[in-house]
Amino acid sequence: MKKIFLIATLGLCIFQFSNAQGFKVGVKVGANLSNLTGTSFKDGFDFGYHAGLFSELMITEKFGIQPELLFSETNLRTGASFNSLYSTIALSDITKIKLQYMMIPVLLDFKPISLVTLQVGPQFGILMNQTKSLQDNAGEAFKKGDFSMLGGVQLNFLKFRVYGRYAVGLMNMNDIDSKDKWKSETLQIGAGITL
Repeated sequence: MKKIFLIATLGLCIFQFSNAQGFKVGVKVGANLSNLTGTSFKDGFDFGYHAGLFSELMITEKFGIQPELLFSETNLRTGASFNSLYSTIALSDITKIKLQYMMIPVLLDFKPISLVTLQVGPQFGILMNQTKSLQDNAGEAFKKGDFSMLGGVQLNFLKFRVYGRYAVGLMNMNDIDSKDKWKSETLQIGAGITL
């Protein structure tokens, strides 16, 4: 009975949102500049990309919610201490690491004027794939999920969106051991269009 009530409530909410005057859906694509803190990785940001879907639901004239579903690729470079910390598990030959995530940001939008949207909110990441040599040598080197907070600004030109964001990870992503704490940092720039 509880499941039926929950499904009916969810269906009613989706119906109300889809009929709301301030509801829009769209697609977006952009670049990631990613870094992993910790002594195991080189300082500096490496290039990746993201692409996916977003929706905008304005609750009032100024405030709204923007949930998204993004495929995101993160590229990282190991540092000299990575080799010394993990030489016993045959990771010393790894210099480049690629991680692929399904990211789910849920942003609070604030529009001081129609051209500008300020955004802040949590982002949940589900690890879909990692560099194969890491899986062979260290099992699951990275935890299956990541949780971060992000903030940014979006410019709105009719149906077009241009945005910049900064996300900081709140979880230790190291799933090998506790020798080094790995936390993500990502700068995102991109563009989208509402359909």
